[in-house]
Amino acid sequence: MLEIKKFGAIDIGSNAIRLLIANVIVSEDKEPQFKKSSLVRVPIRLGADAFVSGVISDENITRIINAMEAFKLLMKVHKVERYKACATSAMREATNGKEVVTQILKETEVEIDIIGGKEEAAIISSTDLDQLIQGDNSYLYVDVGGGSTEFTLFSKGKIITSKSFKMGTVRLLNNKKSVNKEIFANVEKWIKKNTKDLKRVSLIGSGGNINKLFKMSGRTEGKPISFIYLNAQYQFLKNMSYEDRISELSLNPDRADVIIPATKIYLSAMKWSGARKIYVPKIGLSDGIIKSLYYNKL
Repeated sequence: MLEIKKFGAIDIGSNAIRLLIANVIVSEDKEPQFKKSSLVRVPIRLGADAFVSGVISDENITRIINAMEAFKLLMKVHKVERYKACATSAMREATNGKEVVTQILKETEVEIDIIGGKEEAAIISSTDLDQLIQGDNSYLYVDVGGGSTEFTLFSKGKIITSKSFKMGTVRLLNNKKSVNKEIFANVEKWIKKNTKDLKRVSLIGSGGNINKLFKMSGRTEGKPISFIYLNAQYQFLKNMSYEDRISELSLNPDRADVIIPATKIYLSAMKWSGARKIYVPKIGLSDGIIKSLYYNKL
């Protein structure tokens, strides 16, 4: 007997807001299959508010409310039976974050959970990572967001340690250079300390920027990107103007700037951990929310 369940996940990030609608195909004697049905991304950059002025602006509050109304209608059309909305570092750090969440609930009936870095990392690592991290190898999982980057170290299929750093792409674009230098130095120390006794570390990257870089590489799914390729791509992108990245490479305006600091984070993590390659499974917070909803963990 085949059963198809529909779930929705709303990810309110620092660089964009996403709605993922997924089908969960349940059949007897088989593991459930999770299939993406629809993904909608709207470029509402909350980090530009939260990390600069410390508050979510009235204009962006209105835009979030409109987005939630639109997402509700889309989920209704798709006949989504359950959904969950989670907000990350921008909403977490904005002084009016809780008020904004209350206002959104009042006006749209969409309840938003503001989650911490650790919780975000736990939801993401509940995705299909286990297929990648089997065997005796060690992996440093790096999820780069607009406000923070989560690092999780796996060895022999088990989580060794994890940490969230305020090293997101939108934040790096708005910080002073001296502040960024200090953040990178702290992350370098943490990665080197935790990977020094491990042999053969590979990176696993997630986030919109590494997905875009992987797509641009033309690699087949499941195949990694080398450090040499990623470094060459970084130099190539850095030498192009913001306008050229949009017109020549067809990058979205809200991707064309953050892709530079994001690539730097992945490259730095590879360098400090000694990784020569990075795997890019298509996973993220939205996928983790869907899985957690199905298994009643949220």
